Amino acid sequence: MTRFRKLSEREAFRGHVISVVEATFESPDGETFARETVRHPGAVSVVPVVDDGNVVVVRQYRASVERDLLEIPAGKRDVVGEPPAATARRELVEEIGMRAGRLEQLAELFMTPGFSDEHMTIFMALDLEACDAQADGPEERHMSIERIALDDVPTLIASGDIADAKTIVGLLLARQALS
Repeated sequence: MTRFRKLSEREAFRGHVISVVEATFESPDGETFARETVRHPGAVSVVPVVDDGNVVVVRQYRASVERDLLEIPAGKRDVVGEPPAATARRELVEEIGMRAGRLEQLAELFMTPGFSDEHMTIFMALDLEACDAQADGPEERHMSIERIALDDVPTLIASGDIADAKTIVGLLLARQALS
């Protein structure tokens, strides 16, 4: 099988979270072409399932879309060497003040492979217990914590009340896993 091949890459921008690289590739038929790629450290997201069949979500301001979104807890894998499950546990404490007795991995996926290498692991958290939240950053300090019924998820997606991709995937996978 003939494959695409990367010929060169140079960093065009480095920020606090991401970097952007410009790369040149060769197609299987020998054509060269350029692409920009956003490099990202990766992320996790967690569907926290409470005993009454509801899930805990957050309503958080997202500067990139200039609005609040209803989301499952999530965060960057910005601690070098930290396993995804440990990041998920840390994010639960930071965002919603809960510790998971159990974590089950639901999926691994690329968020926007058309321009970014961001890879996300989605977990379901069970056997939750409350603890003190440790908000990190202005968005987390000002977000609200809400509960929604898993049975309401399809309606919330159809109405646009849930419009975040990781949240849609995580909630639908959790509904399936628990049914």
